[in-house]
Amino acid sequence: MCGILGKIDLARPIDRDLFDRQLDSLTARGPDDRGVWLSDDGRIALGSRRLAIQDLSPAGHMPMADPTGKVWITHNGEVYNFLDLRREFADDGYRFQSRSDTELILAAYLRWGEACLSRLDGMFAFAILDTRPDVAPSGRLLLARDRAGEKPLYYARTETGLIFASELKALMVDPSFPRRLDGDAFNALMAFGYVPGRLCILQGVAKLGAAEALSYDLDSGAMKRWRYWSLPESAKPAYGAEGDLLAELDGLLETSVRGRLVADVPVGILLSGGLDSSLVTAIAARCAERPVKTFTIAFPGHGKFDEAPFARKVAAHFGTEHHELAVEPAAVDLLPELARYFDEPFADPSMIPTWLVSRLTRQHVTVALGGDGGDELFAGYDRYRMALEGAALSRYLPGTARRVVATAARRMLPAGVKGRARLMTLAGPAGETLLSRRLVFDANERCALYSKDFAGTLGDSLAAPEAGWRDQADDEAGLLDRMTRLDFATYLPDDILTKVDRASMAHGLEMRAPWLDHRLVEFAYRRVPPSLKADRRRRKILLVKLARRLLPADLEVERKQGFSPPLASWLAGPFGAMVCDILAGADAQLFRPEALKRLQDRQRRGHSHTGRLFLLTMFELWRRHYGVEFA
Repeated sequence: MCGILGKIDLARPIDRDLFDRQLDSLTARGPDDRGVWLSDDGRIALGSRRLAIQDLSPAGHMPMADPTGKVWITHNGEVYNFLDLRREFADDGYRFQSRSDTELILAAYLRWGEACLSRLDGMFAFAILDTRPDVAPSGRLLLARDRAGEKPLYYARTETGLIFASELKALMVDPSFPRRLDGDAFNALMAFGYVPGRLCILQGVAKLGAAEALSYDLDSGAMKRWRYWSLPESAKPAYGAEGDLLAELDGLLETSVRGRLVADVPVGILLSGGLDSSLVTAIAARCAERPVKTFTIAFPGHGKFDEAPFARKVAAHFGTEHHELAVEPAAVDLLPELARYFDEPFADPSMIPTWLVSRLTRQHVTVALGGDGGDELFAGYDRYRMALEGAALSRYLPGTARRVVATAARRMLPAGVKGRARLMTLAGPAGETLLSRRLVFDANERCALYSKDFAGTLGDSLAAPEAGWRDQADDEAGLLDRMTRLDFATYLPDDILTKVDRASMAHGLEMRAPWLDHRLVEFAYRRVPPSLKADRRRRKILLVKLARRLLPADLEVERKQGFSPPLASWLAGPFGAMVCDILAGADAQLFRPEALKRLQDRQRRGHSHTGRLFLLTMFELWRRHYGVEFA
């Protein structure tokens, strides 16, 4: 795992001192080694901060060149099938100089070109600079990101070239780099609590999407971006029988976990006590030669938010070396640090315990496995079940009646009133189901929140974040498939995986996600029918059946909580005063002060605006730290 940086300036030599400072802003991602390569004319630079996982020797140093010195790579991530591919190359007489998976990627590129991406099983963001004259007269740059979007990559075109980095903060080390808010990205942030897809909170910057690659021609400056992988279509006639699917799932998960346990450093597991991480623990205990190390977070005295007892039960059953950290309200003091490190404003409250458990875990291991991805693949969120309830109800209510109830709930019940979202879910069209449980602020709420001047700059695009979510399939099977696919493409990479990447890499911890092995992903979407994922009463039906075979018999495998902190109760204490102080100085160019005050007043009167206030607070902390302005 590493932090990578690259810069191309076709007009002048690169400022080496500035490049070094930009690279060193990524030190937390790669504390073990540092490398810089400069072209002979000084106009191309590649950098790496390395967290050594495979081949701890100097042979794994990056940036790394091919034997001719004409092709260079800098790489963040892991390729889990690198040993299998190495054997394939060795059979053909290829001689490797290291045991690094980075060298394997380079060899794969030299043999298969851009098609090498389909051969790599892993999480990665990498850059390959190819200066061979038969490829392009002055050279070509290839950027690529893994299928699920586990590893990030930001890039920006400049007047004279291109710059890219693992984190946005590396670009902002340059004092001349523009710090202007992108209106569309900010509007999407207020809708979802994160900046989705290719958008970036700063004007002029973009993110490479999951399963995307980009080529940049150093002669013409021409840039091409494409997807090299997509979720498979459901093969309804090929849906498997339940018993066969359970055996196949068990085998695929074991293969994935085995591959992710391979490292030249200690490995552990983040065990929330939930279904996904508990199954990973069960498989790891089956595969490991010695007791695995597990780590969890506790919220003492907070009832359903505290899953530590379930994690303890799983750890005891499998004989793991278990570690636990209790989180108290004082953890909100971390918010300024979190706002700084997360690059873009981010408002998933579980970032707090994820940050803390990553810090705890890094004290014992360098690599950890987690349970991310299981909810999207096998329909684990409660909103799926509620969506199916709504779809079933729609068969008995005329469309006009449903639209009236949904519209009335949206317009007449203030946001935060208990039951509002459920009315919209049960009574509205299927598209409303996809939105009602996802939006932090809907379009009407955002219009009331924004200053008149800022809302005017958005015009018709104010409602753009919602546009792709409406008018979806109303039948239950189609709706469930659509929801899980949308979550895999958006919520998973832009919220869940972003949170895990930043929180873990801030502490030099590599997180691996066994559920996101692309063979498991393709199995879930191609082979498993919706009836074995969720219905109106149950979630993760197939996974629950596997859990009953592998996990303790008395474990409540059908509950759902995760690493969510008791934020509402924290707001009633010192955290609430902190929010008031921060929002009192919010940017009036963006927000109506009376709208911010109204949210806080309603929170105190018992309405549920916890997520909205958390989002606004994290945005303000981020904006102030980086000095970003709306222009």
